[in-house]
Amino acid sequence: MGTAIETEEELDALMNNTGEAVNLLFDTGHMTFAGGNSINVIKKHAKRITHFHAKDIRAEVVNNLDRSKESFLDAVLKGAFTVPGDGSINFKEVVKTLAENHYEGWFVVEAEQDPAKANPLEYARIGNKELVSCLNQYGYEIEDYKNE
Repeated sequence: MGTAIETEEELDALMNNTGEAVNLLFDTGHMTFAGGNSINVIKKHAKRITHFHAKDIRAEVVNNLDRSKESFLDAVLKGAFTVPGDGSINFKEVVKTLAENHYEGWFVVEAEQDPAKANPLEYARIGNKELVSCLNQYGYEIEDYKNE
């Protein structure tokens, strides 16, 4: 993906070798893309997660990438990422684990997608609907939320 910290093991090393002042923006799509287990990461590092990106993956696209030749941008353009409710990640389990670990921070629906192939408004609505459903199921209150 072209970042310094990608895998679960690299993230563990960063968290284990830094203090409480270093917080974590956690992204389910990136962790899953890198082969990690989001549930395990949340359980290990929940106290330091201060921002959450709800990004899904399309497993069939990710599993068919030639990582020796194709870049992260190639993966994006092929449709590797999407919003919650349109991919392979179980967001009910993810949100449940965040709730069990007392996460109280930002939840952001995100997907790196080609807007020519995935209408941004349509996919924002899909992701919002799925994430709000999960948040409501596990007792989160959304301040100033207006359902459109």
